[in-house]
Amino acid sequence: MADSAQAKRPVSVALAGPYGHPFHPMLVTVPIGAWAGSLVFDIASHVVGHPEFLSRGAMWLIAIGVLGALAAALVGFLDLFAIAPRTRAFRTAVVHMSLNLLVTAAYVGNFLWRHAGSGPKGSVDAGPLALNAVAFAALGVSGWLGGKLAYRYGVRVADEATQVEGFTPGPKFPDEPAR
Repeated sequence: MADSAQAKRPVSVALAGPYGHPFHPMLVTVPIGAWAGSLVFDIASHVVGHPEFLSRGAMWLIAIGVLGALAAALVGFLDLFAIAPRTRAFRTAVVHMSLNLLVTAAYVGNFLWRHAGSGPKGSVDAGPLALNAVAFAALGVSGWLGGKLAYRYGVRVADEATQVEGFTPGPKFPDEPAR
């Protein structure tokens, strides 16, 4: 039980977020959104008449995603320190982290591939588009593992005694009808 309670508390409140409200899940929305947008732009670049703006947009969304991933990784690494070693949660967290590092490396490579020469011209080539799709699929697997860490193992999630306050009847709102 002590290992479980330890994984709920931040190593550093200032850097990782307060108890029950970690920064990592908030920060991951940046790379996920940017990389999802880049994949949409890649595909759309094949269906419009003048695709260069989409190809360039996808390239810069990839760069934004990499920067966001680095910020999320720093905070996520702090959360990893809160998990007791030699536990299922720790092993899951290490796989989650490793996948995210591989995905980020794939997107760095994808950005450099696209940026080579004078940058994107026309529709996105098949190679960078395929790399984007594969990296995004791997990101989905990693996200599933992150969800397992939070929702199954309760890493950095407030304990049930704390959660009860959200389900305890409180004062009525001024415009709430009588029950």
